[in-house]
Amino acid sequence: MPESPLPAPFFSSRPAHEEASDQAVSQKVENLDTLAAILPALAGPDRAEQLARLLTDEDIDTLRHIAREGMGENSLRALTSDFSYLEGWCLVATGSPLPWPAPVPLILKFIAHHLWDPDKKMSDPDHGMPEDIARQLEAQGLLRSAKNTAGLRPPHAPATVQRRLASWSTLHRWRSLTGPFSAAEVRSAMRLAVRVADRPRTRKSRKAITADCLEVLLRTCEGDDMCGPNLTDIRDRAVLLVGFASGGRRRSELSGLRVGQITWEEFLPLDPSDPDSELLPAASLRLGRTKTEESSDDNTVLLIGRTVDALKKWLDASQITDGAVFRAIDQWGNLKTRALTPQSVNAIVKKRCALAGLDPQDFSAHGLRSGFLTEAANRDIPIQDAMLQSRHRSLAQASSYYSDAGRSRRRSARMLG
Repeated sequence: MPESPLPAPFFSSRPAHEEASDQAVSQKVENLDTLAAILPALAGPDRAEQLARLLTDEDIDTLRHIAREGMGENSLRALTSDFSYLEGWCLVATGSPLPWPAPVPLILKFIAHHLWDPDKKMSDPDHGMPEDIARQLEAQGLLRSAKNTAGLRPPHAPATVQRRLASWSTLHRWRSLTGPFSAAEVRSAMRLAVRVADRPRTRKSRKAITADCLEVLLRTCEGDDMCGPNLTDIRDRAVLLVGFASGGRRRSELSGLRVGQITWEEFLPLDPSDPDSELLPAASLRLGRTKTEESSDDNTVLLIGRTVDALKKWLDASQITDGAVFRAIDQWGNLKTRALTPQSVNAIVKKRCALAGLDPQDFSAHGLRSGFLTEAANRDIPIQDAMLQSRHRSLAQASSYYSDAGRSRRRSARMLG
């Protein structure tokens, strides 16, 4: 078993790790292997061994319990990543494993080590995360932030720190403990730290895929003049249309969509106020368990028109009658039985952007979600209506897209002509 690249003090305060035999570590790796089927991030001996050295037996039991309770794959993967980082940081920063429950001073220390004033850091190297702690976390593969031209590491993104604090709080709940994450000192420190870190919030997709952008991407799915669209073109067109029209579905929801979640509906009028208007095909998607909703929630969304046509065309062309709706296709055009991964959905969006002459760096699969709400705002669709389709639970989050879309139309900005 190779030695840890960290200096000896990293594990010196944790006898269970310092004196653990190869057999004990192997047992932890074996326990982690039971999670690997649903947590690809654990796959591979190097990653499993790293986690086995960072996490206690109680930590691993907590993760296994959460997995049995049915937490989503992506959420569990993020939680495990945050868990291992928190354990690693605490060992380096304090010489001890994470205490349960976490005391307020430790939470404040975590915030101070990850969000700081970049200008003050230049004159005071001890401000923010000390360099020796950063080097040890880098050696453990837990810290990857590159230094800037001045040789300094930037502070973490506020969203990353907030997510890790949320994961820390979640782990307390799963251990039937109450953590002081809502304490006034913690809230105040986080608010001030975000302000001094001075990092603007970035979207998951730099640009939204609004209706006009979507049309450009769809044109890349038409194939050539000689042969027309191939199976990949048909699938990608359905992915884009369903992803947008269903309210901007998350990539994990698209990759996890099953045939059994589709209900073909009666034709519906183009204009709901005019029953004599053109009739269009319709289908319902029962989303089941999502990032923010349980499978028992009534979270069905409606598809109408050409989106339904594209979905039917894909299912007919692929001859899929059950199981995953969107599946992998190899380089020779052969359909695979395995479903697309969330990463594959993102790759499809970027591929279509490149074919359309757009910069793939500006777009991601989340652009379908932000684009749906932005387009709804551009068309003056009430936000409550849009949220019923997007299944946003936070009005504040959904309204941010409406605010961005309406900025260019504000009369108050035109008072001086």
